[in-house]
Amino acid sequence: MVNYPIEIALKGLAIKAIKLNPDNPFQWASGYRMPIYNDNRMFLFFPDCRDLITEGFNYLIDSLSVNPDVIAGTSTAGIPWGMSLANKLDKPFIYIRDKPKDHGLKNQIEGIDAEKNLENRNVVVIEDLISTGGSSARAVQAVRNANGNCNYCLSIFDYGLDKAVQAFNSLDPKCKVSSLLDYYTLLEVAKQNKIKI
Repeated sequence: MVNYPIEIALKGLAIKAIKLNPDNPFQWASGYRMPIYNDNRMFLFFPDCRDLITEGFNYLIDSLSVNPDVIAGTSTAGIPWGMSLANKLDKPFIYIRDKPKDHGLKNQIEGIDAEKNLENRNVVVIEDLISTGGSSARAVQAVRNANGNCNYCLSIFDYGLDKAVQAFNSLDPKCKVSSLLDYYTLLEVAKQNKIKI
């Protein structure tokens, strides 16, 4: 059986999708300066990485006993992973913008008719990574606002920040987060493989 966290950590470090630099921390969009930078878009270049992550998401769905009617990807980084999983599961796919468009039909959710909603379907949100959790929690709420049931958000990577836990706990009902790889597992894999931390 594949150990998805370890395999994804090893692949991410090898292709430099995950960079560690405690001496010169990276500036995140959130304003934080952190010793790690994670660019999951780099996994898209490699077919074996795409397969590994899609299979990993499928494993999470099975292990959580989730039976989604619809797979949703967050815009933009969650779209390819959500689409890949939807194809594997033969499920409908939608994607969620961070906020509604200010033109046209003013959609926030793409893939359903703007005059309709999700009609109480079970939706799993796919995210590439969770840092502070704000945009991911907003995506879950957008699904709920469109009359979808959304109690699971899956990601490739989770930094494990308290702020993200608070963001998901503030939802009513709370949303369960499950990730293929977390920060602490990544550090352990890096140490075991003598990668400079």
